[in-house]
Amino acid sequence: MLPREDLLKGVEHREVVARVIDQAEQAIKTWEVIPTDFLSPPELNEAQQGFSRLTEVHLVAWGGYPQAERQRLAIARSELPLEASQVDLAAVEIAGNFLFDPASHRDFLGALLGTGIVREKAGDIIVLGERGAQAIVVPEMVEFLELNLTQVRSVPVKTQRIDLAELKLREPKKKELTTVEASMRLDAIASAGFSISRSKMVDLIAAGDVRVNWKEITSSSHPLKSGDLVTIRGKGRLEVGEVAVTKKDRYRVQLTRLM
Repeated sequence: MLPREDLLKGVEHREVVARVIDQAEQAIKTWEVIPTDFLSPPELNEAQQGFSRLTEVHLVAWGGYPQAERQRLAIARSELPLEASQVDLAAVEIAGNFLFDPASHRDFLGALLGTGIVREKAGDIIVLGERGAQAIVVPEMVEFLELNLTQVRSVPVKTQRIDLAELKLREPKKKELTTVEASMRLDAIASAGFSISRSKMVDLIAAGDVRVNWKEITSSSHPLKSGDLVTIRGKGRLEVGEVAVTKKDRYRVQLTRLM
């Protein structure tokens, strides 16, 4: 048996991680590769961090493309080979004419969930503007969605399976910048990286809208370091790169903002 209480100690998404532990124990008993449902980035991070300490099992995450936010885990005994191709995924295209009634990511997600499936069965949704969208889902949901996902907003749609290679992906926009700060405080670095005033950043942090390495941080003075990832709802991600100390004992920080 796995050290369940140790793995769940301090975990924010306890129910999700507990389910992953159950699936890992199933993988140990059956010698099979066991897939999870789709996990959000914070859930994925907690599961990966906890399981990195274990020797009994290993896991691999994949969401259909390198930048995918929502991903499934495949879990297996550490003696078994495991690679991303063993994470079972499928894709559907939701095609319609949205020229006169544009639909957002929220609209397509709402239509998916409106068919009766739960969020954990769907991964990322790629919006294609007036042509519709593509969605990554668990394979067992494809036929159901082909039959039941027939309208988004006021627009009739045709939902059909496509190959993952047909996903119309766009490279995320990147902005590289350098800032010099008196400290590595979260509010200072994030303010520079997201081009938001320091006072506004303090408010966002206090409101729980800011995460560091997918963990909610509510302290403006939280120290950042090279390799950290800062996310703000609706504003993208900020990667903290190389950090150097200047002659005046200030911090010169390389930042990459993903939009």
